[in-house]
Amino acid sequence: MKNIKFLILGIFFAIVLSKTEAISWYRFYEMFRFQSFHMFGIIGGAVVISAIIMQLFKSGKIKDINGNKIVPKPKKKGFISTILGGTLFGLGWGISGACAAPIFVILGFKFLPALILLVGALLGAFLYGIISRKLPN
Repeated sequence: MKNIKFLILGIFFAIVLSKTEAISWYRFYEMFRFQSFHMFGIIGGAVVISAIIMQLFKSGKIKDINGNKIVPKPKKKGFISTILGGTLFGLGWGISGACAAPIFVILGFKFLPALILLVGALLGAFLYGIISRKLPN
């Protein structure tokens, strides 16, 4: 019962993804071929909202459920690791036509070939967990 708010938030997020057509392979295809602004607008909006929320975290205006200040950990700047990670993520995204959240929404529409994407994403996360200590991050 305690986690019902997260279930409701997840359902809302899935509805937003499907209504904005962010789960459509065709929309990803258009984006990667620079034929449409649709996905760039969604991603750009998410980046702007995330930047605003991070600034609110850092200023102490958003607190956790216990009233404690949320302090994001500073990240080590790494050019090579960022380029390699972004390239691998982008290749996987471009080949599959979906990132993590849309996979579950697509499965909710009973499009069973998305199970292959889910297995690939889980396998990739598992392999990253195994080799992450050896990577330059």
